[in-house]
Amino acid sequence: MEKDNKKRLMLMQEVLEKYSDEEHPLTTAQIMDILAREYSMKIHRTTVGKDIAELIEMDVDVHCVRSTQNRYFIGTRYFEMPELKLLVDAVASSKFITEKKSAELIAKLDKFASIYQRDSIKRNIFTEARVKPHNERSFYIVDCINDAINKGRMVQFTYFEYDANKQKVLRNEGRPYLFSPYSLVWNGDYYYVIGFSHKHEKIGTFRVDRIESTPEILQEAAMPMPEGFSVSEFTKTVFQMYDEERVTVELVCVNEMMKVIIDRFGEEVRTEIIDDEHFRAVVEVSLSPNFFGWLFSFGEKIKVVYPQWVVDRYRRMLENELG
Repeated sequence: MEKDNKKRLMLMQEVLEKYSDEEHPLTTAQIMDILAREYSMKIHRTTVGKDIAELIEMDVDVHCVRSTQNRYFIGTRYFEMPELKLLVDAVASSKFITEKKSAELIAKLDKFASIYQRDSIKRNIFTEARVKPHNERSFYIVDCINDAINKGRMVQFTYFEYDANKQKVLRNEGRPYLFSPYSLVWNGDYYYVIGFSHKHEKIGTFRVDRIESTPEILQEAAMPMPEGFSVSEFTKTVFQMYDEERVTVELVCVNEMMKVIIDRFGEEVRTEIIDDEHFRAVVEVSLSPNFFGWLFSFGEKIKVVYPQWVVDRYRRMLENELG
């Protein structure tokens, strides 16, 4: 009997969450009809009121609109509608998630709303031009790496790039990389793992969707994270996660670029006013082509002025591009 009561309460909550909201409360008769039609469960009308009272005692937010026929609806849900819409947008837009998996996840998110609210969850953001992956292995790779981080273990995996024929080519001559993972980072619509690369003997990054298959978690303990190392600070200095030589540079920027500098390096970035129109920013960056490309995108509004050898390297890159 107790088992039947629990099942009935569970189905009662499911009916209310699926078929009711503030604009569509359900009468006792409607609840009874849905239970009979969809779950082959026939109950007495007095049982509806008792079960709803018990759900309220269990902190389920059921509201009652009192009238000649009391009507009931779910108020606060696990996710509010703005939260659900934000999650749907993120899933639909993500380049990390395949089209198939996006559709599956959005269908699951739909279940957190009533059937009447689901139309409003359908989003109108433009995602057709996003390049989506075809292989869902990345989900399992992320899960495996996260498990290794929690256990403090090393992992090994093979890593690939593409050749001119769009064929996968394994790096490191096909030999697996040994890696001590510290953190997973979502950057520029891709997952990266940050940690100590035993081949390169330094902290580095690998893009998760370029890992060939699910890594092997080894019995060896991972190399401890260096004292004082900050994943947050590391990601601020690395452009698009291309980890090259790191150096402190000085940038001279027009005042309107302050928002750009803060967006890139955070509010704690070192800056000082030069004159009424310019300020100086002192930042640590990874000297990758992506950094110089970022610099070039702002033209005369952001200039690198120190150290001189970085200025010279940037000038040579520009001269080479111009032929």
